[in-house]
Amino acid sequence: MKIEPFLPRHDGAFALPTPARAAEVDRLLIGAVDLHCHSGPAAMPRILDHREAMIDAQRAGFRALLFKDHFYVGMPHSIILQTLFQGEGLELFSGIALNNASGGINPHAVDHAIALGAAIVWMPTLSAANHLADAGKQTKTFPKTTRRMLPPLPLSVLDANGELTDDTKQVLDLIAEADIILSGGHLSAAELGLLFEEAGRRGVRKMMVNHPTYVIGCTDADIRHLVGQGAYMEHSIGMFVGGKSSKFTPEDLTHLIEVAGVDRTILSSDLGLVGSPRPVDGFRAIVQILLDLEFSETDIRRLVGDNAAGLLHLT
Repeated sequence: MKIEPFLPRHDGAFALPTPARAAEVDRLLIGAVDLHCHSGPAAMPRILDHREAMIDAQRAGFRALLFKDHFYVGMPHSIILQTLFQGEGLELFSGIALNNASGGINPHAVDHAIALGAAIVWMPTLSAANHLADAGKQTKTFPKTTRRMLPPLPLSVLDANGELTDDTKQVLDLIAEADIILSGGHLSAAELGLLFEEAGRRGVRKMMVNHPTYVIGCTDADIRHLVGQGAYMEHSIGMFVGGKSSKFTPEDLTHLIEVAGVDRTILSSDLGLVGSPRPVDGFRAIVQILLDLEFSETDIRRLVGDNAAGLLHLT
C-alpha cells in the first residue's frame, strides 16, 4: 500500500489535500468536532483568532469547536460569538486550564468556569511539574509567550506523600456534578492513573488524555490501562500532518489508534500555532492520511467527530 501523507515537503511547508481526494475529504469533515483549537487572542503568537477559526469551521461543516487557552477561560468569547452568529450550525465551547494564571488546582476557579458554561477542565498544562521537568526533553521547542512572563510554579495533583490533594478531589467532585470533561493536561502517565481512578470513584464520566505520547510519556501499556479506566486518547493532528509541530508518522498514528481502539480515540487539531497549518486544514490533512491508510469512513467519522461529540452531549 502506498501512503501519501501530508508530511513536510522538502522546504518544510504544509501540503494541502490532493484534488483527487479533496471532495471526499470535505464530505467526511461534515460533522467534525475540534476539542483543541488554539486560536487567539493569546499570550502566545497565533495564526488566527477565535472568529476566524469559527468561520473556517462553519465553512467546512463542523459540528463543534472548542477553544483552548493555557491562561484564560474562553467561554465568554464562545458565548458572544455564538450570539453574533446564530443559526450557523456550529456550536462553540471552551473550558479552563488549571495553570498558575487560574490559581493552580483551584476549586473556586473551576466552580466559576462551570457557572460560565465550561465544557472541559484541563489539569495543569504549562504549569504541570511534569511539563516543567521536560520529560524526554520534548518541550524544548514548545511555543513561547510573546513576552517573558513570571516563572511558572510547578503543579501536581499529588501531595508530598503521593496522594491526591484535597483541592484535586474537590475539583473532581465539581466536574462530576456538572458532567463535563476531565482532561489530564500535561500531567504524567503515573499521575493520570491515580487521578482517573479517583475520578471514576467520584462519578466523573468523561475523561481524556491529551497527546499521550508527547510530554505525558504514555507507553502502550499506559494507554491500555487508562482506556480501561474509561479515558479517551486525544491525539494532536498537528503532530502528524507537517509543519513546525510535526513529530510522528502515519504509521505511528495507525499504531496508536489500534492500541486504544477507534471508539476510544479522538483526533483534535491542537493547531493555531505559528509555523503550522490552520486547524481546519489540519483536519483535511489527517482525513486524507486516514483514507490513505485505508480506514473506513465510519471509523474516520468516529475519530474526527462522533467520539468528541459524545463528550459534548451532541449525540
